Amino acid sequence: MKILFLHGWHSVIGGVKPTYLRDAGHEVFNPALDDYDFDAAVRTAQAEYDQNKPDVIVGSSRGGAVAMNIASNDTPLVLLCPAWGNWGIARTIKPNSLILHSRQDDVIAFADSEKLVANSHLPPETLIEVGNDHRLSDPEPLSVMLWACNLLESGEKMPWSDEEQQSSDASTTSKQSTSQEEASYLCDACGEEIVIPLDLTEGSSQTYVEDCPVCCRANTIHVHINDDGDVQVWAEPEQDYD
Repeated sequence: MKILFLHGWHSVIGGVKPTYLRDAGHEVFNPALDDYDFDAAVRTAQAEYDQNKPDVIVGSSRGGAVAMNIASNDTPLVLLCPAWGNWGIARTIKPNSLILHSRQDDVIAFADSEKLVANSHLPPETLIEVGNDHRLSDPEPLSVMLWACNLLESGEKMPWSDEEQQSSDASTTSKQSTSQEEASYLCDACGEEIVIPLDLTEGSSQTYVEDCPVCCRANTIHVHINDDGDVQVWAEPEQDYD
C-alpha cells in the first residue's frame, strides 16, 4: 500500500506514526510541510499526491487540514485529530474517510471532529475515539490507524454498514468475524454460537472472560485483529482454580 502521510505543525519528518506504517510494510511518503505558510504546505502535499498516487492519505492535526484541502479525488482519508477549524477552507470530508481522535485531546477539541462528521452528513461511527492525548502515538491508536488504512484501501464497505457479510465456517472454535461491528464464537461447553459486539478501540489483541448466555459457563474470549483489518474470535474454557 502507498500512503501519503501529512505531518502536524512542528512535527518531525519520519516520526512515530509514519515509521509505524512503514514498519508494517507499506510505502510511506512523508514530505516536509511548511509550518507557517499553509498554502505552501497544501502545494507541497498536492505535488506529492500527484507524483506518487497514494492509496490512502493520513493527515495528523494540521496535516489533517492539509489533507482535506488538496484535490485527492476518491483517495480515502484517515484523519488524526484534524485541525480543520484552524487552517484551510474545507469544512467537510468524503464518505470514504475515518477520523481518529482522543476525547482527552487538549490541543484540538474532540467536539471539532464531531462537528466535522455532522457537517459531512456521515454516520457517527466515522469518528473513532481512541488514545489519551493529541499525539496518538501509543500502541493502541497506532494499531487503529493501521487498521483504518487497511480497511479503506481495501475498498470494502464500512464495518457499520448494513451489507450482509459472508459467514465463516462454524465447525471450529476459531471464528472469523462476519462484521467488523460484531463477531461470534462457539461456547466450549455447550457448542452454541454466541454473537458479541466488537470494540476496536480496545486494541488489536484482546482477552476477557464472559459467561455463555445459553449455559452460563465462563469462557475466556480472545479477539485478534490482523494487519488487514480481519477479526478472529475464539473461546476457551476459563481455568478452574477450585
